[in-house]
Amino acid sequence: MKFLHAADIHLDSPMAGLPHYPGAPTEEVRNATRQAFKNMIDLAIERSVDFVVIAGDLYDGDWKSYDTGLVFREQMVRLGEASIPTYVVLGNHDAASVITKKLSLPDNVHVFSHRKATTELLPELGVAIHGQSFAKRDVYDDISADYPAPKDGVFNIGLLHTAADGREGHVPYAPCSTAALAAKGYDYWALGHVHQREQLNDSPVILFPGNLQGRHIRETATDGKGCTIVEVDEAHRVEMEHVAVDVVRWAHLEIDAAGLDSLDALVAKIEDELRSAHDTCDGRVLAARLTIVGDTALHGALIGDNDDLLGEVRGRGLEIALNQVWIEKIKIKTRSLVSTADLRERQDTLGDVVRALETSSSDPAIQERLRADLSALFDKVGNEAFERFPELAKLKDGDALDELLERASELVIASLSRQESN
Repeated sequence: MKFLHAADIHLDSPMAGLPHYPGAPTEEVRNATRQAFKNMIDLAIERSVDFVVIAGDLYDGDWKSYDTGLVFREQMVRLGEASIPTYVVLGNHDAASVITKKLSLPDNVHVFSHRKATTELLPELGVAIHGQSFAKRDVYDDISADYPAPKDGVFNIGLLHTAADGREGHVPYAPCSTAALAAKGYDYWALGHVHQREQLNDSPVILFPGNLQGRHIRETATDGKGCTIVEVDEAHRVEMEHVAVDVVRWAHLEIDAAGLDSLDALVAKIEDELRSAHDTCDGRVLAARLTIVGDTALHGALIGDNDDLLGEVRGRGLEIALNQVWIEKIKIKTRSLVSTADLRERQDTLGDVVRALETSSSDPAIQERLRADLSALFDKVGNEAFERFPELAKLKDGDALDELLERASELVIASLSRQESN
């Protein structure tokens, strides 16, 4: 028999960090999670799977409108017409207490109870599926410990939304140990919650398939985001295939500016990297963050206002593939060819400025004056500005003053160095 294991669909969840600009693939990005889900249903039908399991976080939270629920129902009807049942546990994002709007579901969909773990038997396939939904968002008990004992003579699947032993960046919901899951006696654990694909154990298989669609720069995957097709033979041996169903592919590209002597040369190198990255996307939208690194003569020109560079790079993206390349942002992590230590030793105005700037970062009087000036500025700034610019909010809370002074020093030194060289 054959089944499809998916998790963390986050239907209609917005993509984060992608500003609008002319020529950007706005529509594709807006509907990315919805289209990825439809692609998953297409895959289930094309591969003639016997059933589908979804290990939590089908939704991203309470629906903004009934459209979200209707999309799910529509796709379940398609599976029903293909005689494919679906088994679902609810996770922290779509827990019983979180989703307030309700729609009836087709008969081919079974959502496991949040009150206790139960078992669904598929006698014609020789399968038992055990699962329990989240009653509320914050579940910190090991609910897997109360899952039923395995059924004799069938292939036992545990469907569970969990952080397992704990995963960086994920709240430790429904914690449990890999060893305890393996000892339960099931043949396959279909997990959800962790968005990176990860196999925790080989026998029995314990698997996070990852989410269907990356939604921000921290959700990258070189082989794409998607789901897992699982084939089981008569001896209960398992073979798995990861299949990408995403429609937007995130990439973090590092561009080395060392040895480049002009912004035109840098833009040309960025274009080459973007083309290579887009070629690996198999027709999907590429959403890229660029980080410029290296010891370079361009450092002074780059650390200031780089809107011109961003605009030019976005323009090159349109040439690579119209409505298929989206530049999220450009981060500058370059270094000057002239060391601050050398500048500090100079006995001229530039040396004086460098020494004064370095002193300011540890001078309480200067820092107090700066805080007073910033406070006066913040009194004139509305809350909307803090919501739009998180860095500004960090300054208001007093967290990023050292970073601001360091940034200001770097800008002044780069500007003076550039003027001197001219």
